[in-house]
Amino acid sequence: MLHTLLTCVCVFPLPIRNQVVEMFDHAYQNYMDHAYPADELMPLTCRGRVRGLEPSRGDIDDALGKFSLTLIDTLDTLVLLNKTTEFEAAVRRVLSDVRLDNDIVVSVFETNIRVLGGLLGGHSMAVMLKEGGQHMQWYQDELLHMAKDLGLRLLPAFNTSSGLPYPRVNLKHGVRGPETRTGTETDTCTACAGTIILEFAALSRFTGDPVFEAHARRAMDFLWEKRQRNSNLVGTTINIHSGEWVRRDSGVGAGIDSYYEYLLKAYILLGDDLFLQRFNIHYASIMKYISQPPLLLDVHIHKPLLPARTWMDSLLAFFPGLQVLKGDIRPAIETHEMLYQVTKKHNFLPEAFTTDFRVHWAQHPLRPEFAESTYFLYKATGDPYYLEAGRTILDNLNRFARVPCGFAAMKDVRTGSHEDRMDSFFLAEMFKYLFLLFADSEDLPFDVEDYVFTTEAHLLPLSLSTAPHASSIPSNRTEELDDSNFDWTCPNTRLLFPDPAFPRNLREPIRSAVDKSCPRPAPYREPGMGRPPLRAQDFMANNPEHLELLRRMGVSLIHLKDGRVQLVQHATQAVSAVAAEDGVRFMQEMMELSSQQQKEQLPPRAIQIVSHPFFGRVVLTAGPAQFGTDLSKSSTGVRGFVTVAEPYSGCTEITNAEYVQGHIALLQRGQCMFAEKARHVQKAGAIGGIVIDDNEGSSSDTAPLFQMAGDGRNTDDVTLPLLFLFHKEGNILLEALKEYREVEVLLSDKARDRGVTLCPHTPAEEEPEGDTDSSSQSVDELLADWREDLEAFQQMEKDEL
Repeated sequence: MLHTLLTCVCVFPLPIRNQVVEMFDHAYQNYMDHAYPADELMPLTCRGRVRGLEPSRGDIDDALGKFSLTLIDTLDTLVLLNKTTEFEAAVRRVLSDVRLDNDIVVSVFETNIRVLGGLLGGHSMAVMLKEGGQHMQWYQDELLHMAKDLGLRLLPAFNTSSGLPYPRVNLKHGVRGPETRTGTETDTCTACAGTIILEFAALSRFTGDPVFEAHARRAMDFLWEKRQRNSNLVGTTINIHSGEWVRRDSGVGAGIDSYYEYLLKAYILLGDDLFLQRFNIHYASIMKYISQPPLLLDVHIHKPLLPARTWMDSLLAFFPGLQVLKGDIRPAIETHEMLYQVTKKHNFLPEAFTTDFRVHWAQHPLRPEFAESTYFLYKATGDPYYLEAGRTILDNLNRFARVPCGFAAMKDVRTGSHEDRMDSFFLAEMFKYLFLLFADSEDLPFDVEDYVFTTEAHLLPLSLSTAPHASSIPSNRTEELDDSNFDWTCPNTRLLFPDPAFPRNLREPIRSAVDKSCPRPAPYREPGMGRPPLRAQDFMANNPEHLELLRRMGVSLIHLKDGRVQLVQHATQAVSAVAAEDGVRFMQEMMELSSQQQKEQLPPRAIQIVSHPFFGRVVLTAGPAQFGTDLSKSSTGVRGFVTVAEPYSGCTEITNAEYVQGHIALLQRGQCMFAEKARHVQKAGAIGGIVIDDNEGSSSDTAPLFQMAGDGRNTDDVTLPLLFLFHKEGNILLEALKEYREVEVLLSDKARDRGVTLCPHTPAEEEPEGDTDSSSQSVDELLADWREDLEAFQQMEKDEL
């Protein structure tokens, strides 16, 4: 038996870095096969996303400029993953196919970090390979010429009195007012204006033209001058003409994040001490006001002790990685652990989540920031714990996001439903950081220590710090360097971790807080401390005495515009340790009370297509019914083949009952009550029902979750599950039925793992408990399962939805 296990370990698993490369190939090749020359791949429908041909997604589409965005964004990833031949072919494609003079309005920020950064990263790699003497010998700085052309097209956006750029520019016509649909904006985000310096300075240093770096420095100088002088924090949105803060909330997530990142990295790339001084001043304020380990909560810049919100967005996941570069490892470990536990709880980081780690915004567009911080922490500490975290990211991407034509963003992490979206940053960033995490030094084609990563993970050589540069535009700088603001720190794992248990001691309390396993014994109360603490069920927001008790416990009350209130605790502001413990208990009781009240709002359900060629990879967000089977109480869900009911409305007796019997009936919304439809298909012998919206174009992307109500009568007679799909999601199911005729789905509270949904035999409730250890299988059985799994993946790659 021991010999069998050892053989299995040696033969079965592929090196994890090879799995990363295989996943990259799956995403990249599907983009090239099904989407190129479009900007992005739509992985559910296996086609390219072309701006203007698809329904507008608002500001998200400002990243698309009809310039083959994903290919440009991926250039330096190809080199890092040792795909030199593919890189050379990709560069030739970019040079022959891509146009930068399109009459289209794009985001200055997104175009800078993705396209300009992609061209510069590709140029850096091409030069490195050419100097190696084996590849790219034909290259004559063509990507750099394209980069300069693009830089000149972005420059008109900086023609403002403040030096802050307009948020959008027309690639062909610049900023000329309404006729180019630009030049009328007044506001921009801090990150949008403050995330230019790396790319523009690199462009200046590569080309010898100082104008780009000068404009980027001027914007950075202006943001620094407009910081709130007491708190040394910046707001989220600023008026580009007056410099007034439009949104005064401050954090390290969306709207501000990469401004802080570029201050530190501009020092690293350019060697200008002034950037480090500014970063250190900001960082001290972040740690004083925003950081409440392991949380990072937004505050008001003028009242930094007052929280601005009680939830966090997923973009702040980059911050532990930045703290590693800063050399501040302990809070990086704590925040990363919180993010890791939230990831394990929901499979992915929700786009936003609450301070008690529930979903606030349920989307996850395959963001790479958590993988980025995982890599930097592993690089700094060598702790294999971060390899485990990286493996979790890999497994969840393969289990829940992989589809036949690539990887699909999660529309709802609670149900596992997908969005027809694979952003370019997924290829530009995610696979870089995962490959670096698992690769050995000999697996890398160059030394990454010679480069700095931009916010889009493009590689710029540190040798640029010695390139000649000059300023052609007067600077806004007035301050001199203050040596007291320098903190020259680097991670030192020998000193940080004299005891191997040290990082574990940091993580365990956080893990307990996220999974709510921490015990809550009654605290010791000193004699004479007065009445028992305030209980959540007794609290009244208009009671002055209650508000005073909250203050003593360190709990702040925030009045929202919609009339609700939010509570946040700062334990350090409590009048005593006992009062702080009372505050913790009060907050926990409040969360439990809130959860009980929210149970009346049913969460979304999942419809998972489990038959060939989908194999559980396509998941649709569905609305629940307030009657019928409660899928949240079913461990297996309801699985069956779908059949269109006749009549499609389901409002009279079903005429094709022989086909509906034992199947899940498809019905159209309208003409009668939902409960009536359910009764008719139930009478025909259906095991479930799916109602598809008759409002053409409706989608769960844009519409709030829909719950089907009863008909005012007792609905206890309805015993089957009934789910609702908007028109867009319903059409995916109808098109699959038209193409493959036999389509099997699983109705459940959330998507099941593919390994479970593919299982054709024993139902889950009949499986013996605890007998799931793969070590009980022989090597032949394990290899047979693996080959079957591989064949399924290969088949999915051949088929289209």
